[in-house]
Amino acid sequence: MPLWLRYTLLSVGWLSVVLGVIGIFLPVLPTTPFLLLAAACFARSSPRFYTWLVGHPHLGPWIRDYLEGQGIPLKGKVYTLLLMWTSIGFACWLVPLFWARVGMLTSATLVSIYILRQKTLVVRR
Repeated sequence: MPLWLRYTLLSVGWLSVVLGVIGIFLPVLPTTPFLLLAAACFARSSPRFYTWLVGHPHLGPWIRDYLEGQGIPLKGKVYTLLLMWTSIGFACWLVPLFWARVGMLTSATLVSIYILRQKTLVVRR
């Protein structure tokens, strides 16, 4: 692999980790897609960073559960949907442009469908 490509993948990977972590706290920014992108970039550029990310005590489960096809915990689905629709509703209230409202509502609807179609992870205690 060319050195420039390796550094590009590492840069995109770390940027995705940062955005994924921010997404944990900001409901309008998705966490899992960014962490999956980071894992894919690290898998191709740095096995050490890939192992670190997948084995991370807080970030790793987001990736492992998805990659293993276990699904999303019910609590996570409810939390995500509630926060997303609350923030989208507030944004639609603030933004007077019809086309912007249609875009936000369409995005929220499609993301909701995707989340609801995912398998629900049964958390055993």
